[in-house]
Amino acid sequence: VQLQASGGGLVQAGGSLRLSCAASARTFTRYELGWFRQPPGKEREFVAAIKWSSDNTNYADSVKGRFTISRDNAKNTVNLQMNSLKPEDTAVYYCAARPIGSTIGYDYWGQGTLVTVSS
Repeated sequence: VQLQASGGGLVQAGGSLRLSCAASARTFTRYELGWFRQPPGKEREFVAAIKWSSDNTNYADSVKGRFTISRDNAKNTVNLQMNSLKPEDTAVYYCAARPIGSTIGYDYWGQGTLVTVSS
């Protein structure tokens, strides 16, 4: 599975950005998709994940109520709508994929897209 993330950029605090990740998998619907981020000087952390649909999502506490993950199975894409952005959301954001049901970590990773939130 190849993943290509896009949509990062510079935004002021309180603003919004929408990240997208295109996947090459033929069996896209069999994969759980996730977003992770790595703030400057810190370790990578979980942001959000989605299984089959928006009824099967999971979020980090730090983004609940502000970020929304969704997937378009017809287009093989997963999106992350980020609202009410804060300077602490500044990070390189990565999309990732693993087979639904797997619990041993994500197998496939995109190249990352930089999000910078100015105060």
